[in-house]
Amino acid sequence: MKNVMLYFGSFNPIHKGHIAIAEYAVEHKLCDEVILIVSPQNPHKAAPELAAELQRFEMAEIACSESRFPEQIKASAVEFILDRPSYTVNTLRYLSENFGNEMRFSILMGGDLIRTLDTWREPQYILDNYPIYVYPRKGEPIDKFADRVTVLDDAPQHNFSSTSVRRTLQTGGDAQSMLCEGVMKYIRQNNLWSAAAYRQRLDQMIESDPDNAKYYIERGEWHYRHNEWGAALNDFQRAVKIDPECEAKNYIDLIQEILAFRYKDIYNP
Repeated sequence: MKNVMLYFGSFNPIHKGHIAIAEYAVEHKLCDEVILIVSPQNPHKAAPELAAELQRFEMAEIACSESRFPEQIKASAVEFILDRPSYTVNTLRYLSENFGNEMRFSILMGGDLIRTLDTWREPQYILDNYPIYVYPRKGEPIDKFADRVTVLDDAPQHNFSSTSVRRTLQTGGDAQSMLCEGVMKYIRQNNLWSAAAYRQRLDQMIESDPDNAKYYIERGEWHYRHNEWGAALNDFQRAVKIDPECEAKNYIDLIQEILAFRYKDIYNP
């Protein structure tokens, strides 16, 4: 019987950290195969920045094909055919009922997820029926369900996430060190998480909730990274007007120093 480890996630987008963990599982013979289950709709995650499910699946396929074990690390779209929103327990039951005679399933997850397992649908059923392997996040000890799971203490750790990848792309940064070559190429070709789209989304959020200081700070940071000092200053000042104790005050001081220096520097008018 084949031992198959299921790695659930939105993979929005999939990055080198995901693949490194899957490679670790194969290399350390924790399973015969790792299957990345791409979630079409995660009930624990907001959807605004979620790329189309087919795009996320295609990126996962690309990343798996570029891994060190392309025959043992694969992506699956099985949840696309199941009821939505997708719940892990429903997928596990479907796989066990349809493939349980030839495959034995286990689960791979990050330390951040194990802390929320008791909020999932039927967590006790999952704990009782499927071995769970947990890889720690930096600085986040595994203290919940520690006696019910296997902690992979020596698994590779990365100081970036899908969220930080998106933020890097949206602010015009270089995400190549975090993404497989093929995935980076796919993102560029499909204009995913572009700086222009991110700025447009910020405008829409402010328009829908003009009294939210966090949105002005986020847009101000976007302007700040693009050296648009005047626009950044305006947004930070609006944020402080809404919330006098917010972090925007620090940005205002920095921008005023930059502008003061520029006004005095005859070589950089």
